[in-house]
Amino acid sequence: MNPVVHLWQSVRAIGFATYKEWAAYRSHMAVSLLVGPVYFLVQYMIWHAIYEGKDAINGLTLAQMLSYFGIAAVVNYFAFDFADWNLQMLVRTGKFVTFALRPMPHWLFALAQKLGHRSLGFAIECVPVFLIFLFVFRIDLKPAAPGWAAISIALSFLMNFMVNYCVGLTAFWLVRAEGVRRVFLLLKDISAGLFVPLSFFPGWAQHVLFYLPFQFITYVPTRVYVGKYELAGMHLSLPGIVGLQAGATAIVAGLMLLLYRQALRRFTGVGV
Repeated sequence: MNPVVHLWQSVRAIGFATYKEWAAYRSHMAVSLLVGPVYFLVQYMIWHAIYEGKDAINGLTLAQMLSYFGIAAVVNYFAFDFADWNLQMLVRTGKFVTFALRPMPHWLFALAQKLGHRSLGFAIECVPVFLIFLFVFRIDLKPAAPGWAAISIALSFLMNFMVNYCVGLTAFWLVRAEGVRRVFLLLKDISAGLFVPLSFFPGWAQHVLFYLPFQFITYVPTRVYVGKYELAGMHLSLPGIVGLQAGATAIVAGLMLLLYRQALRRFTGVGV
């Protein structure tokens, strides 16, 4: 059998098994139908108060700001990832040894798991929340360029996984990595534009954030979705920013593979 076909069949089988496993606990995901809209409602009230008497802030109208948070919420549901927590748990409990002996690298196994998990999440979380934002809150969720938006969201999916997996790999060097994980993920969410658009940060901070990979998780796919990208005084076309996102994703992939190899060497050394 062709090795590529065999690999794809393995990934598909792991993804489908994960899909069926989480389908048994789908009520856990369904909680998002309450959490997501409630969080957005809070944002809705806060920004209504901030925009009182103002037509626009930093070039964004109230409608555009609400669209930003609505789109960002849906993107984050789709790209949601817990590879960091899962990997650290495997290392801490010693169960990672079973994966070290398998022919498939654990990062690929974890990615296959995420594909299955998010396939279920797409149906239970993304679509219902999208419809709530569209028909209840009347948020404009029509993509300016559906093709570029789809590519950018797919790259966001991969970037979030690889960044989180790199965080999880710190467990091979740290005895208790939970504190590092929580601090890093908070900084990641802030730097990704989850809580406020990055264009609202001071100029010097925008220049720093532009060269970090985190903007490609939330801010970039959201701005591509609305059809306009701007950060640190730079305006890029959709092909330009998506191309930059693809390049950043490739660089982070290389970094993840390098850290993975180093982690396996350390794991083997400790085992010996």
